[in-house]
Amino acid sequence: MPTGLTVEILPRNLAQIVESVFETMLGLKASECDAPWFPSTDRLTAAVHLSGDWNGAVLLECDRWQACRFAGCYLSVDTPSVVDDVVRDVLGELANMIGGNLKCLLTPKIQLSLPSVVDGSDYGLRVCGAKVRDRLTFQCTEGPFWITVLATPS
Repeated sequence: MPTGLTVEILPRNLAQIVESVFETMLGLKASECDAPWFPSTDRLTAAVHLSGDWNGAVLLECDRWQACRFAGCYLSVDTPSVVDDVVRDVLGELANMIGGNLKCLLTPKIQLSLPSVVDGSDYGLRVCGAKVRDRLTFQCTEGPFWITVLATPS
C-alpha cells in the first residue's frame, strides 16, 4: 500500500546511473550536458514504471538512428539499419537498467514494471497525473539523448 513517502532523487545520482549503464553495457561515454529537450517526430521513448512506496516512471528518449546504434553496441553486432523488435528490446532494457538502479536508491518497497517502447512518426507519451521531477540531457558520440523521471501521486 503506498505510503506517500517523500524521497529525494539527486540529479547527480541519476547522472551517475546513466553514465555507468552506458559505459558498462554499451561501451559509450555519456556525459550530462545542457542541450535542451525538444519534441521530435524521429524519436523513440522507452519507459519503466515504479510503484509502491514511491510512484513514477523513468523515460529514455533518443532518435531512431541512436536506438539502432545503441542496439549494435549492446549486442556487439553491426548497427541495425532499421528500428525493429530487437532495437526496441534493447532500448527497453536500457530503461529497465536505469530504472532498476534508481529503484535501489529510493526505497525497498518499490516494484518495477516491464519496459514499454513507443515509436512512430508523431506521438506523445503521457503518464496520467505525472509531473516531471527531473529531465537530464546526455551527450555521447551518437548525439544527445534524454532521461526523464516522472513522479505520480500515491
